[in-house]
Amino acid sequence: MSARKLIEEAHKILGEYTLSSDNYSAGSVAAALLTSQGNVYTGINIDIACGIGFCAEHSAIAEMLKHRETEIEMIVAVSSDSIRPPCGRCRELLFQVDAKNIHTKVYLSEEKYMTLNELLPNRWEPRLG
Repeated sequence: MSARKLIEEAHKILGEYTLSSDNYSAGSVAAALLTSQGNVYTGINIDIACGIGFCAEHSAIAEMLKHRETEIEMIVAVSSDSIRPPCGRCRELLFQVDAKNIHTKVYLSEEKYMTLNELLPNRWEPRLG
C-alpha cells in the first residue's frame, strides 16, 4: 500500500463528530495504519475536558488490537490541512504494543517518513529479570 492510499483512508473518517458540548470535539485528527498482515485500521481523536480524550493513533491501535494484531508497517495521522507527527505518548504506545513496531514507517508527509526508532531514540523499556 502506498502512503497516498493510507492518507486517503485517514481522510475518509476525518470530520467533526457531534458530542455533548460545543466545547468538546472529535474527529479533527484521523489516523490510519497498515499492519504486517496487510489490514488497515483507522481512528479519530477525542478532545474533551479533564484530559480524558485521546489521540487518533490510540483509536486506530485499539481497533487493530480488537482484531488480534499488533505489528504495524506504517501509520499516518492527518488533520484537514496537514499530516501530523505522533506525540510522545503515541510514539511510546506504538513501541509498547509490539517492540517490532520500532521499524514502523511513520509518515510526516506523503513523500517523507521516519521510522519509529528515529522518532523515539531514547524509549522507555521495562527491565528484564
